[in-house]
Amino acid sequence: GHVVLTDFGLCKDGLRERDTTTTFCGTPEYLAPEVLRKEAYDRTVDWWCLGAVLYEMLYGLPPFYSRDTAEMYENILHKPIRLRTNISLAARSILEGLLQKDKRRRLGAQEDINEVKQHEFFKLINWHDLETKNIPPPFNPNVKGCLDLKNIDPEFTREPVPASVMKSPGIAASNVSENAFQGFSYQPTHTHQMIA
Repeated sequence: GHVVLTDFGLCKDGLRERDTTTTFCGTPEYLAPEVLRKEAYDRTVDWWCLGAVLYEMLYGLPPFYSRDTAEMYENILHKPIRLRTNISLAARSILEGLLQKDKRRRLGAQEDINEVKQHEFFKLINWHDLETKNIPPPFNPNVKGCLDLKNIDPEFTREPVPASVMKSPGIAASNVSENAFQGFSYQPTHTHQMIA
């Protein structure tokens, strides 16, 4: 039902509202121009990333994608965003706002999340209901337990697990400290936990 997407493998932790950093980190397809220029950046890079993910959801590839990373970086820095006509005006507007190369003019640069939430693209969203999971999900998979993989594409379940994932063959995922994710904002209630 309700999905929580996370990818903290390449991120800068601990940035407060007006803090800046110059750390070069992130997934190449989603890096904002200011990161590539090695300029001090703030949380507005997150709005760029949201735009890149939204673009990929609408079109199937990231906005400036190239198999050649150097070319992709050049595209991010210098090419205008290409939007086809098969999306709504609201979708076009939010992509143009989030993928604004000038971080000072980027959607979210002035009022952070409130500015993004008030965009026309999200006008039908009741944010309180979404946050409290009172909006029925469009797809609610029938899952028989935490080992039920029928909703995951075999392309991924057939991949070998790299040896580096487990330092010792005797370590199981169930042995991970329950405090490992303390401080994360998502805490499932007992009604949303998987039953083994």
